[in-house]
Amino acid sequence: MKSGETSKAQPKLRAPDQERLRSELNDYMLKRGLRSTEQRRLIIDTFFDAHEHITIDSLLKLVRAVDARVGYATVYRTMKLLSESGVVQEHKFGDGFTRYELSDDDAHHDHLVCLECGKIIEFEEPQIEQLQEKIAKRHGFLVRAHKHEMYGLCSDCQKPKGQRSARSEGRGARS
Repeated sequence: MKSGETSKAQPKLRAPDQERLRSELNDYMLKRGLRSTEQRRLIIDTFFDAHEHITIDSLLKLVRAVDARVGYATVYRTMKLLSESGVVQEHKFGDGFTRYELSDDDAHHDHLVCLECGKIIEFEEPQIEQLQEKIAKRHGFLVRAHKHEMYGLCSDCQKPKGQRSARSEGRGARS
């Protein structure tokens, strides 16, 4: 598994509602008078098809496989637009890269991040969500958003080096 690639810890994670998120993005762009250019559509479609916490560099590589004329700045500005619209959430997992994923409150999940190989495991845990609500209520706090990230070693990276899968061998979270 490549650094930053996602592993689904539970098969029942809810997928983001892509149709609704696309509609929200379209409304956001219309309200601001932003054009839907061919390159912007390609970047957005490629991002929506990605199934990992993708970096701008990784997204650029995928986009350039379709249209070599797309530049880094265009991808960067498009991801900034997606983030500002609320359709995309930015993550900084401590490896020096900003990673992006679709942001859908109805498909909320948390992250386990391996410091050795960079694997990101998504999970949902109702008990954590309930505890957060209980703590916020106790303090009279209205939560607008939160993120829960735990950093450590994945099960593969805890094995002795000779017993690890090829995916985690030689990979660092900063690669």
